[in-house]
Amino acid sequence: MLPAPPTVPDDPADALAAVGALRRLADRVEDAAVERAAAEGWSFAQIAEALGVTRQAVHKKHARRLAVVSGKE
Repeated sequence: MLPAPPTVPDDPADALAAVGALRRLADRVEDAAVERAAAEGWSFAQIAEALGVTRQAVHKKHARRLAVVSGKE
């Protein structure tokens, strides 16, 4: 059974603002999850597999921030 399609606000400005807010929230959740996984010793390859992206994509997006968080930069 397929899930019901999401309801979208009638006003396009409201709908687009909601999309932007969801993207920002998803980015924050991803950052926190990647930080936790890295702190627990996960490799970029393991994190990438869990996210369904390439290791290179994870490294490009998170390596610098992880270095700063861990004090390695």
